[in-house]
Amino acid sequence: MEVQLTNRQQHILWATVRHYIATAEPVGSKALVEEYDLGVSSATIRNVMGVLEKSGLLYQPHASAGRVPSDSGYRIYVDQLITPSLHSRSVSQTDATRSLLPRSRSVPQASGTEIGREVEVALQKQLQWQDRSLETLLQGAAQILATLSGCVSLITMPQTTTALLRHLQLVQIEAGRIMLIVVTDGYETHSKLMDLSPTPEETQRDSEVIDRELQIVSNFLNSHLRGRSLLELAYLNWNELDQEFQRYGEFLKNSVAELTRRTLAPTATQIMVRGVSEVLRQPEFSQLQQVQTIIHLLEEEQDQLWRLIFEEPEPEDGGKPKVTVRIGAENPLEPIRTCTLISSNYRRGSVPVGSVGVLGPTRLDYESAIAVVASAADYLSEAFSYLNP
Repeated sequence: MEVQLTNRQQHILWATVRHYIATAEPVGSKALVEEYDLGVSSATIRNVMGVLEKSGLLYQPHASAGRVPSDSGYRIYVDQLITPSLHSRSVSQTDATRSLLPRSRSVPQASGTEIGREVEVALQKQLQWQDRSLETLLQGAAQILATLSGCVSLITMPQTTTALLRHLQLVQIEAGRIMLIVVTDGYETHSKLMDLSPTPEETQRDSEVIDRELQIVSNFLNSHLRGRSLLELAYLNWNELDQEFQRYGEFLKNSVAELTRRTLAPTATQIMVRGVSEVLRQPEFSQLQQVQTIIHLLEEEQDQLWRLIFEEPEPEDGGKPKVTVRIGAENPLEPIRTCTLISSNYRRGSVPVGSVGVLGPTRLDYESAIAVVASAADYLSEAFSYLNP
């Protein structure tokens, strides 16, 4: 259920999260009065924090302590109260809302865009992709990412799947049901059966007409798509189909995308991991058993982690890859359900081939971490277009 907060509640939640991120100590009203220009009394802040606690956005570790952000509180903070970068998936805050937020008296703030530029400069200065192999480039980028974010950095090696489309055929099985058959260059055959809603004019006696139409579409697609990689097909702009074939567009888009995912079943590649020792010094990782399960995941179960960070991306915004932010219990893998995982894909052209991400405690400098991941993904995408892995 979406939580609607007043401006005052937003201010106090923002300040509470900022203070907790900086100190790792439960936050009381006195600390917020001293550190932030909230313009209200300590008693008012206590009352608002109580409301935020009842809403599930804050909690008290024990009765005499201040408050700590919950996963839901961090989610509101990320979605509404910060500006990590221009192309973060999670941010919907407007400039008008942002201008209402208070400022810390002691901590200067940089916007996500400014942080992103700093990351780009650091990558450009320290990495020269023209003189490096792909693996060396990714190793260097992973180390820089870990240093700048203070988190465990995760960069996957690119997909090397080269299955190409040899032949495609659309076949009418029965009224309103069509099968898409794909043959790859390795002579592997894959099929997908889907419903195609008939128009009111289409009846059983139109079967031969539909068969001819499907053959025309099949010929059209083969002439345009033969020899292209299956991974590339999942990201085609199907609106480019001729208008006469438009009613098949959505059917084809969904069928090819699903077939591509099933056929490729992307192979989990090696993940470059850096920054483990630094992040595990954080107070959140003081329990040995928790540390061991995270290290086991990073070292022995990378295939599970790979499937999580190299997910099918949402549509891009202005050519920029989206950034995914999973906070605490939003992570499906048990070892990292007390962590935050931020990831984005890097691409060859318009096709995602690998992922870059950071893993840290939920008490994370989200604005910086999101901007770092977004900028690193952009940099690797640009570099990858010049390399021949």
